[in-house]
Amino acid sequence: MNASATMTADDQPTADDGGEDLPSEPSAPAAQPSPDAVLIRRTMTAIEPIADKVTSYFYALLFVHHPELRALFPPAMDVQRDRLLKALLTAAEHIDNTPVLIDYLQHLGRGHRKYGTRPEHYPAVGEALVGALARFTGAAWDDDTEAAWVRAYTTISQVMIDAAAEDEPHAPPWWMAEIVSHDLRTPDVAVITVRPDQPYPFVAGQYTMLETPWWPRVWRHYSFASAPRADGLLSFHVKAVPAGWVSNALVNHARPGDVIRLGPPTGSMTVDHTTDSGMLCLGGGTGIAPIKALLEDVAEHGAGRPVEVFYGARTNLDLYDIETLLRMQQRHSWLDVRPVVDRDGRLQLPGIIREYGPWNEYEVYLSGPPGMIRSGVDALRDVGIPSERIRYDLVEELVAAGY
Repeated sequence: MNASATMTADDQPTADDGGEDLPSEPSAPAAQPSPDAVLIRRTMTAIEPIADKVTSYFYALLFVHHPELRALFPPAMDVQRDRLLKALLTAAEHIDNTPVLIDYLQHLGRGHRKYGTRPEHYPAVGEALVGALARFTGAAWDDDTEAAWVRAYTTISQVMIDAAAEDEPHAPPWWMAEIVSHDLRTPDVAVITVRPDQPYPFVAGQYTMLETPWWPRVWRHYSFASAPRADGLLSFHVKAVPAGWVSNALVNHARPGDVIRLGPPTGSMTVDHTTDSGMLCLGGGTGIAPIKALLEDVAEHGAGRPVEVFYGARTNLDLYDIETLLRMQQRHSWLDVRPVVDRDGRLQLPGIIREYGPWNEYEVYLSGPPGMIRSGVDALRDVGIPSERIRYDLVEELVAAGY
């Protein structure tokens, strides 16, 4: 599946703070996993109940033996202290799924350039990874298991190193961007527009990572809220969430004139303009940001394909961008926009999928909180939508759940 969706919880990709993500859905697992995959998954099962201890020990080993690497990480490690290890474990767990693994690792390798990661740093991380796993796996750890992890990490690190090297000649590790407008739509949602210091190429439906001057080296994912513009400006929808350091800084402290940093664009929730099939777009909360970008992209290409948008929110106040979408609907006969407000605290979008339709010939785009993505995918599959027509950004927890 071409996956893509924005997530709205802190440490998830999109209009809020975000973590690392897998850009596409794993294909069906091989009938017979490789011997290395069996050993790696046995290790994962053993350490799952004590993941926090493994994480702490991993960083302790890394910083004790290689204190020079401490500068690559944010001052407050509790913000994202498990992100690197989680990414490596996620990659290793899917070692047999080559197409998705390569895509994921190339994304990580390119993205890690903004942290200052160099090829010579990877062996140190590998040593700490193997050391932490050996310490906590217990009887499940033996010479064969260690060899499997060494082979897996060698593959993982080389793909990341090669992707970074390929990216380096034609793209900077980050872009500086000045905030030119800060529109507070609700007490906790702001629409922020920035001007990059040099051309920033991206495609509608993609996302990037942002770093603020208030929390150096703390990066979070946000989706672009518009298609590429002639003036080069970029817009993001940001919701301040509890303990969201970056999101709270952007909503409550950022002002025009402040300068932030942007990572490279990524994501595959983009429109295929070689077809005129209909589009069903489900956006929850600030997940409406990339949906709006997709609508602008369709309008720019002048296609008359039907587009149905369901915009979900907890309250009417949270439909902070509904007027923009309704104005677009007035201009384009191919567009229908339907706001959906929760009832009794329950998200109604999955039920809407079953109520309307049929959607068999539609491409589907989901963007919103993780729970909405999970229930939305289930509802779509229940009504017979094939997986290859469902697009969303996939994070680790959705991979683990089989989505």
